[in-house]
Amino acid sequence: MESYRLSDWCRLIGIPVEVRKDFELVRSGVVDDAMEDSSALWIAADASGGRALFAAGYEVWIRPRELEGRLCYKMAAALRPLPAGAAGRA
Repeated sequence: MESYRLSDWCRLIGIPVEVRKDFELVRSGVVDDAMEDSSALWIAADASGGRALFAAGYEVWIRPRELEGRLCYKMAAALRPLPAGAAGRA
């Protein structure tokens, strides 16, 4: 699945993400909290490590994921940026 980079971190609370720096994966996990101005976010503690803080300079990526049941895929669709020129289309 294709990944999508997002810069509005405060909208990612509760969503699984990948944190990258210079194209390298630094940490993956669920966003525990984020600053409203997207200057920092916290990844929840899990088997990979404790709760971690990431500030500006890191990139945060999301990707669709497979679910059980009638829904095949879920993505934080409201967070996905609109394609260029799509603003204003119904």
